[in-house]
Amino acid sequence: MYDNAWPYPLEYDREEIINADVLVLGGGVAGCMAAIAAARAGQKVLLVEKGATKRSGAGGSGCDHWESAATNPCSKVTPEELTQAMLHDNDGFNNGISHYIECREGYDRLLDIEKMGGKIRDTEDEFVGADFRDDETKLMFAYDYENKFTLRIWGTTFKPAMHKELRRLGVQILDRVMVTSLLTEKGAQGGRCVGATGIHTRTGKFYIFNAKSSIICMSRPARVWLFSAELPGLCEFRPTQCIGDGHAMGWRAGAEFTMMEKSVRAEFSASGRSYPPYGAGNNHNTWYAASIIDSRGKEIPYADRDGNILNDVKDRFRPAKGQKFFMKGGGIDFPKYEIEGPETLSFSKMMEEGYKLPFYADLTTLPEEERRVIWGMMVGQEGKTNVPIYRNYTKEGFDPAKHVLQCYGTGWTSASFLPQERQLFGLPGGFFNDWTLSTNIQGLYVAGDALYASDCYGHAAATGYYAGRHAAKYALSNDLLQWDRQQVDKEKVRVYAPLKNDPHSSIGWKELNMAIAKTMQNYCGEVKYDDLLKVGLVRLKEYEENIIPQTFAYNPHELVRLLEVFDILTVSQIIIEASLARKISVDALYFKRGDAIEDESSKDKLIVIKQHEGEIIKREVSVDFFGDLKENYEKYNQDYIRGDRS
Repeated sequence: MYDNAWPYPLEYDREEIINADVLVLGGGVAGCMAAIAAARAGQKVLLVEKGATKRSGAGGSGCDHWESAATNPCSKVTPEELTQAMLHDNDGFNNGISHYIECREGYDRLLDIEKMGGKIRDTEDEFVGADFRDDETKLMFAYDYENKFTLRIWGTTFKPAMHKELRRLGVQILDRVMVTSLLTEKGAQGGRCVGATGIHTRTGKFYIFNAKSSIICMSRPARVWLFSAELPGLCEFRPTQCIGDGHAMGWRAGAEFTMMEKSVRAEFSASGRSYPPYGAGNNHNTWYAASIIDSRGKEIPYADRDGNILNDVKDRFRPAKGQKFFMKGGGIDFPKYEIEGPETLSFSKMMEEGYKLPFYADLTTLPEEERRVIWGMMVGQEGKTNVPIYRNYTKEGFDPAKHVLQCYGTGWTSASFLPQERQLFGLPGGFFNDWTLSTNIQGLYVAGDALYASDCYGHAAATGYYAGRHAAKYALSNDLLQWDRQQVDKEKVRVYAPLKNDPHSSIGWKELNMAIAKTMQNYCGEVKYDDLLKVGLVRLKEYEENIIPQTFAYNPHELVRLLEVFDILTVSQIIIEASLARKISVDALYFKRGDAIEDESSKDKLIVIKQHEGEIIKREVSVDFFGDLKENYEKYNQDYIRGDRS
């Protein structure tokens, strides 16, 4: 029998208005850094977070490496070179603006975090003399030991340090509040952003936030194609509550999006078909450069990009002959293996060569200091492995010098995914931005995973701080505008509607999420066809018009879960609209058309879409619309370059 008791006071009838100069939506890594930057600029800052800011967000529990510290004193790669490599790796379908910010300011943010109390150096001299350590600065590096632009970090210390700095600066933090919509001038779609609305996840109280400028720092979408009603906490790579609320509210407000048609074959999921992400070896990231062995101990050859077998582990951390540098996972030039593996394993080829399942990541053959730094830092500091792997395995007696880790992954075992099971992973679509990280909606900025082609921890921190600076400038030169009462009242009706339905004849959040996922698999899977996409769009519209009015929530927690699924539905509609807009296949977007037209004029173009009063408006821009990276960055950031870091 369902227990309807609720341990918190219910405040559905209460409304609270909070004013600020700068409103930060989302308290993950990007949100914290955005709020810190705006507060340092002298602005009154309000940060609103669905969870608890001290540990919330995709990076809240930790991180093992910082990819793009191109300006650190040991780096042999410039921000320009590194950003161009990122663009090259994706045939131009990448965010040159945000990744140049990451490469140009990423190390600055590490120094910031160090001053806040985060740990970025081997201050205890645990790894003195190791190939990956610079003994003068005590910085530690990952992957490419020659060029030294990716740092190993003690990421579990970062989020608490940011939270402490927010408190020191006087930022108002409102935890456990879900933001539900953006408010615009006169309530008009596409009008200047004047704030947002939200509800408390425990009491249901309604909030109205009024601000001169706002920054969306919320997560990328998830649970669009993959969902298991039996395993709701293990459906995607990021935390359960990170599902793309910002994308949905931005779309409803009239913001522009790009690359939303991009979706990759599902890899990082445990929605009933696979094992939890990072539950075992990941050769191109956390476990780099461990060997992979089969069930008999036979090692899979490890090769450089040219197919040269690297028997000496030390060679795996150096570029190949003629290669200036390489990035995590093998870019710029992806490795070519004698047998496709360990990063590009071809399952059928492996079987033909006589390898036997299961496969294992073998840390026992690594040099002692490499094994210690992988197990103690890359595993111990990565938020997704710190507790489930490092702590739990150690507690049970796992010794990386003696034991091996069973590996799972697409194509390696029977737990692989179906072609129609996709994810928004690896530089996915998101808000379209300019050189100030502003959207097309005046007063609305964006950072971190909300940006198109978003990436990692360093990207979130750098773009968050950058957006905070520019949003603060906007707030300094603009007045606080009044929000529209009619827009707020309409949102309150939408938000609270599920509480009033009959619980015995209504639909729950899990059922609706599963229906959306099945619809996306059936009509927007691996190969796109106009006819299928249009049917899928009709089906999603039916859910919006006929199913959402039948949904029910018992309490604020279930209401939040439902509102998240409503946002997943909106994101699914964006994805199908973007897929309809792109008429040709594009490999870099993992976008395959079964009915592609012959005209390839959009081959090197971003398709930017938005909605206005129910009509989908699209335009095309060149993938390199941002122009010269260094020149344009310096055009918009002279004060920062001069040394004014606020």
